[in-house]
Amino acid sequence: MVKIKRDEFMRLVTYMRDNYGINLEQKLTLVEGRLWSVMEKKGFKTLDEYISYIQNDRTGEELDTLLTRLTTNYSYFNREDNHYKFLVGTVLPELTARLKEKDLRIWSAGCSTGEEAYTTAMYLDDYFGYHKKEWDTRILATDISPNVLKLAGEAEYPEDRLKYLSPLWKQKYFTRAHGDIFRVNDNIRKEVIFRSFNLMETVLPFRKKFHVIFCRNVMIYFTKDTRDALVERYYDALDPGGYLFIGLSETVNKTDTRFTFIQPSIYRKGPK
Repeated sequence: MVKIKRDEFMRLVTYMRDNYGINLEQKLTLVEGRLWSVMEKKGFKTLDEYISYIQNDRTGEELDTLLTRLTTNYSYFNREDNHYKFLVGTVLPELTARLKEKDLRIWSAGCSTGEEAYTTAMYLDDYFGYHKKEWDTRILATDISPNVLKLAGEAEYPEDRLKYLSPLWKQKYFTRAHGDIFRVNDNIRKEVIFRSFNLMETVLPFRKKFHVIFCRNVMIYFTKDTRDALVERYYDALDPGGYLFIGLSETVNKTDTRFTFIQPSIYRKGPK
């Protein structure tokens, strides 16, 4: 395995922090473990060589490889299902009662390979049932990596990613593609719009405000300052009364944020 020199590592730390808000300062071992095979395969002897190649690669393909290697973790359907229970039990009844235009706007930020966005679409389909055709419930799902967005769009997953879904939902929302690979059915696939977006952008380019934002297990990669600034941008991107869901291991700075704390990992824009 390649051994990375400290000064080379700090060059990568600075590059990732300044451009993508990602904090690798305490993750030297992770970087070595995830990059050595890529560097070895492509003939790079040092991390400096690899970083220089990435910065000069106009196609962006190697940068995408780097981002995917360093930030993509194992995911699965129905992850942190207490959020979906709250969505169905509290958020959706509240929103459907007050929204005059039947336009429900949900953003899955840092969607990775799509499990979160598709799971949300399944819950919406189940909640609205026959009345779903009366609503626009399409979900915006964004990520910085074209690689993971391509996988998300293909919507094919190994069976172990479905293990926390009920047998009924597995049958209702998936079709076996081949072997142990299952494909999300088209009626759910069409409910998710995948787009490339860097969460470091200081201005969010969305015409309308969202009612719900999921940004779960994404901010664990960011510096504190980046996290705090992003949370405040989410606040501005939400409709009054909108909800922010973050990962169970993540927190929001309750002292400085304008969000109202509802329960661990769930925050609301405005009063309780």
